[in-house]
Amino acid sequence: ESLASRLGLIPILVDPRKFEMKAEEDDATEWNTLVMTLEAKCTKARSSNLPNAPEKLIDEKVLSGQLKWVPHGQQEENFAGDNRVRPVHPDILIAKLRPGQEISVEMHLVKGVGKDHAKFSPVATAWYRLLPEVELTQPILDDDAVRLVETCPLKVFDIEDTPAPSHGKKGKGTR
Repeated sequence: ESLASRLGLIPILVDPRKFEMKAEEDDATEWNTLVMTLEAKCTKARSSNLPNAPEKLIDEKVLSGQLKWVPHGQQEENFAGDNRVRPVHPDILIAKLRPGQEISVEMHLVKGVGKDHAKFSPVATAWYRLLPEVELTQPILDDDAVRLVETCPLKVFDIEDTPAPSHGKKGKGTR
């Protein structure tokens, strides 16, 4: 169940104008369904021919780049070249296997909308950055201001020239 969920959330790069929506009562056809397969098996192998050589795992990680598109009918021509059906990112981890475990899956991809399932909703990653405000309790002048700017590794401070010549250079938080 969790494997099916992970597979269903892998974004697939395909031109949605090239195939149709599939209603629940419709049969799968080359015009409304794409098929992908995944074959993966984890094995052990010796890292060299020496008798005490450690064993290493082969194909331990199953990645989205291992998904293979199986064209049907005219799909080969419709999705040729740069339009070929493939995962958006080939390095999405699907599963980790142990020696002797294997995965053999045939997936049927259909076009959908967010009203039907959240996986069809286009989303973006939101992020933020904290911008600290540094307030100095007293002016930092001349060489002390220069030293403050040079000492701070994050480049938070800058030197302002003040209009009054008696104040000299003053350090100020800019971030």
